[in-house]
This record gives sequence, structure tokens and C-alpha cells, in this order.
Amino acid sequence: MKYCSKILLFIGYFIGITCMAQTNEKINLEELFESLSEELPEDADVSELSEKWSYYLKHPIDLNKTDGTELIELQFIDPLLLQRLINHRQVSGDFINVLELQSIDGFDAKILNLLLPFIKVGETSPFTGSKFKDFSHEFMLRYGRILEKPKGYQITDTTKSRYLGDRNRYTIRYRANLKDKIRLAINMEKDAGEPIFYGEQKLGFDFYGLSLYIKAIGPVRNLVIGDYALQFGQGLGMWNGLSFGKGGLVQNTARQGMGVKQYTSLNEVDFMRGITGTFRLDRFEITPYFSYRAIDGNVEDNIESRVIKTIAKTGLHRTPTEQRYRNAAHQMTYGLNVLWRHNRFKAGINFNQSQLDVVKVKGTSKRQQYDFEGDVLQNISLYTNYTFRNVHLFGEYASSVDGGSALLMGAIASLHPRLSTVVLVRDYKKNYHTFYGQGFGESSNTANEEGIYLGLVYQLGRKLVWSNYIDVFRFPEAKYQADSSSLGADFFSQFSYIWYKKGQLSLRYRNRLKQTNYMGMGQTESGLVNSSKQQLRLEFQYKLNRIWTIRYRAEGNLFQKEYEDNSLGYMFYQDIFWKPDMGKIQLNSRLAYFQTDTYDNRIYAYENDVLYASGFGMYNMRGWRTYLNLRYRINRHLDIWTKYGIYYYPDNERIGTALDEIIGNRKSEIKVQLRWQL
Repeated sequence: MKYCSKILLFIGYFIGITCMAQTNEKINLEELFESLSEELPEDADVSELSEKWSYYLKHPIDLNKTDGTELIELQFIDPLLLQRLINHRQVSGDFINVLELQSIDGFDAKILNLLLPFIKVGETSPFTGSKFKDFSHEFMLRYGRILEKPKGYQITDTTKSRYLGDRNRYTIRYRANLKDKIRLAINMEKDAGEPIFYGEQKLGFDFYGLSLYIKAIGPVRNLVIGDYALQFGQGLGMWNGLSFGKGGLVQNTARQGMGVKQYTSLNEVDFMRGITGTFRLDRFEITPYFSYRAIDGNVEDNIESRVIKTIAKTGLHRTPTEQRYRNAAHQMTYGLNVLWRHNRFKAGINFNQSQLDVVKVKGTSKRQQYDFEGDVLQNISLYTNYTFRNVHLFGEYASSVDGGSALLMGAIASLHPRLSTVVLVRDYKKNYHTFYGQGFGESSNTANEEGIYLGLVYQLGRKLVWSNYIDVFRFPEAKYQADSSSLGADFFSQFSYIWYKKGQLSLRYRNRLKQTNYMGMGQTESGLVNSSKQQLRLEFQYKLNRIWTIRYRAEGNLFQKEYEDNSLGYMFYQDIFWKPDMGKIQLNSRLAYFQTDTYDNRIYAYENDVLYASGFGMYNMRGWRTYLNLRYRINRHLDIWTKYGIYYYPDNERIGTALDEIIGNRKSEIKVQLRWQL
């Protein structure tokens, strides 16, 4: 009976909202994050991408002027589609209307729904928005706080691990843009638990970032001073910032490196700090770069030298130990990238050297026996891609000069106007080392992995798309939670039915197979056991009218592991979006119920947030989740966002573990954000 009552509650909630509205012409783009970033961790910072999307929503890309660079920045246009768009313009002349994209093979309803808000044709397009100003500013101040007081803030004993700062989180961002030729970005951030203007943080914020970007001056394609990111090839040797792996957009397994990018993210780890730029010489693009920045880690002094045992990548400095790790070492990186273009063919070579002012030593566990050791690491990589008719070929070979190598090759092919396929093969050696690589794969370290990925997208009709992939992989040596060679596979299938500019209905199945250490009594032949996590998701999103949009999701999973009982998890949620054409207020909210038997059944789902601050919530144990986002436009220069969210666990007396433990069954958070723009 209790389950029936919960289902009835959701049905009533759904019907109540549905009765309030009719048809809509607008589009919500939240599904983009989940299509691209299902493999990202819960705390991943996606502000850089959301900021870029926000920029192109205000200043849409002109299809008749772009060389494709801006479309690549959107992240969801695969190289084969991009080449078809450029070819169509060359053969048929300039676009007359954005809807002309419907005549190009591959631009199905799903891609069009995602793309249309970001593009225009001249100044007459209905998607144009406001005209670009010669000089614009944006200043943003964000405040956030967990309302309950976790254990780490209550400890007063200075000999114990504890949080040194308060629960408040502050973020300051400033952006200036001069004719899109000169862009200045300034970031300041203090995480919850970090001190500010006292203790180890007498200079104020924990993180400061500054970046100046200059575009297109003579042979100089771009120049960046300060914080920047580099993205070359398929990411085996050099890739900073976000990288996307397996997801609903199957063809996006092929990376499209942007080369030099201004770094505007709040991620405190994965970036370069120094100077770089790209120079054009006929068909060549030459990019030298230099970076020198502090890194976190466990540094100790021995008789001969300073050594670092662990390089920390959380960016958090809340406890005495994290403060001791903060800026404990420095890393200098310099290199050169040369790219040659000829029609649809590109080939590049990248060389870089990283020098530490400490000596990196291996860990003692079995999975760390092939880790990098030393103070100098050199990498060289060769990459290429070529588009021929309906086939896009891509690949990269990378080598660390101390011996290891990594290889990735792939192809995207259009076998029929309604059928396309992706093949990707990878072989990352156990002793391949890189500080900056983010190659496609099941693991995140671009080493000790072999695999083959096969994807298939079939457009059954203009509105119905069937996406599938299978990824079979092997780890030749020990890895996390597996002390010997292990195997795995990932199966994915999704049907999507799209109502043009109105909504979408999707059904998804995924099964992930892995081998992990056996922790029970007795032994197995390999020391490993097989596990499987099957997931089933049904999602419905619809624009009810020009103001209201609803989204409903039901998701369940079954986790099976040898010698253990099966466990179940499920979640239901309802989202509401209220975005009137006129007026000063916009809002969205969620009501969710979830229940999982074990931590292995946990479910992640994208959550809306204040501007640039979206993320993924974790739904674990039994409970309710609700939040409300509200935007109030004070005037044309000033906006305010607020968010209140709460997890409620009726069966719990405590939430969280270690320093994050909260006494009680509720965990709530509030955020307030001000933005001034001119």
C-alpha cells in the first residue's frame, strides 16, 4: 500500500501540473549534460561548458559565417555532421533559414532540438536574440551553505582532523569582452570548510584564477596569458578541462580538440598557467606553450631529495592534512604542437616536457607498480583525422619517453541516410605515463587498458532514433578493486521519440559488467568475482505551453555479484519549469523519491541549479529529494538566483560519514547568486 500511495502522489503531481497548460515553442537544454557527461564524477565542475552555452544562446552562431570552430565548442556536433554542414553550404550556397538543416543527412530531430537555440542565419533569424555589444561586462557573486552542521565543524580538539573554516562557500566571477576579440576572465573561490583571510589563508580566497584571451591578430590565431587549457588530438597526450566519454550521443566518442582555450572553470586542478598562442603559417598552425604552477601532494624530505608520494587532485584545503598538501610542489611544463591542414585532412604532432621540483615515487600497492617515478616526464604524440565522403577516420599514437605508449584508432561511418556507426579501438600500455592525458576509456588514467567500442545509431523516422553501443574492455594488470587482470563490458540501448520543439520520450537500458576482488570466505580461481549492474530508465519531457515545461523520470537498477544477494534500487522524479516570455520571475523545481538497497545501487541524476552551477545529485538509501530554483530579474542589468534543496531520509538518524556526518535525517542547502551585466 505504501508504494501505491507514493505512485499515486507522483501521478497526482503530474496531472495537476499538466492541467495548468497547453503548447510551447521554447526548448529546455538540460538533457545535454546527461547526454554528454554521464561518466563525470558527482563533483565535476561543468561551469565552463554551461558558460559557453549561455554565451551562444545570447550570441547565436551564424551558419553562413562559421568555419565550424564555434559549433565544435558546443560539444554535441560530431565531426561527420560538421563536415556535411560545411559541404552543404559550399555546394548549395548560403543558408536561407536554420530549418534548412533538416535536408542534411544525419540532422535528426534530436540534434536539431539541441542545436536550434544556438544558431542563426543573418540578423533576420528568429533565434538571433540581442545584438552583440562592442564591450560587455559580467560580475557574479555566489554564496552557498549547508544548513545543518556536519561533524567536521564541531571538533575543537586541535590534534584531530577537522574543518578549519566555516560552512560558507563563496564564488566571485568577472568577465569582460571587447568585440569578442579580447576576453578577460577572473575567478575567486572558497570551498566550504576552507578558511578565508585567516590561518593558512591570510590572502583571502583559496583559489584565484585570471586569464586574458586575444583573438585573431594577423598571423596570430589566438593568444592566452594566465590560465589556459590545451586540447589536441584524441586526448592521449594533452587534454585539459572537460572530456566526455560514453553517453547517449554515440557519435561523440570522436574527440575534436580545440587547441588553445581560455580557462574559465572553477576546477582548481586540470589547467595550465602561463602563456600560449597559435600562429598560422600557410597550412600550418604552430602552438608553443609554457606553464608553471603549484600542485598539491604529500611531500616529504629525505636525505637526498624531496619526494612526493601522492599528487592530490581534489582542490580542497579544509583540514590540516589538506592544508599541508596545498601548493607543496611545483610543476613546469613546456611544449610545442604543430598541426597541418589540407582540405579534409589534418595531422599533428605534440611534444611536451614536465619538470617537478620534487621526485615522484611509486606507491606500494600492486596496482601502483607501473606508476611514473622521477622528476621529469616527456611525452610525444602523433594524431590525425580525415573525412572522406561518408566516413570520418581519426586516431592518435602517444608515447612517454620512459617507455610506454598509447594507441587509439576509430571511424564514424554513415552506412545509409538513416544508419550510422562508430568503431573505436584502444590500447593503452601499463607503463604509459602522462600528467595531462584524458583518452577515451573505462578508466580515467589512460593506461593499462585495452578495448573496442562499437556504436550504432538508426533513425527509424524523423522523430524516432535508436542509439546503441557495446564497449568490451580488458585491464592487463592490477587496477583499483582488482588485484589481477580483469575483463568488463558495457551495453547501452536507447529509443528516443522527439516531438519537434515540444518534447521527448526516451527508454534506456544499460548493463555494465565488471570483475572485482573477492572479499568473502574461501577463494576463487582468479581472485575475482563477476558483477553486473542493469539499469532501466523511462523519461518524458514536454513543453506544455510557452510558459510551462514538465519532465518525469522513472529509473531502476539491479545489481548482481557472485556469492552475494541481488540488490535493487529505483527512483522517481518530477521536474517543473516555469519560464514566461515576459515578467521578472522564472522557476523550476523537483520532487523525487528513491530507495536503494546498497551503495552499489546508487543513482545519479542531473540537477538544475543557479546559473553556471549545475551538477549531479546522488540518490542513495531511502528518502525524498526536493529543490526549488528561482530567478528574479531586478532590472535589465541585475539578476538574482536562489536555490533551496533538501534530502530527507526518514529511516536514518545520521547522514554521511567521517567529517561530513550529520546528526539527524535531513541535509539541506541554500544558494544565493547575484549577477550584474552591462
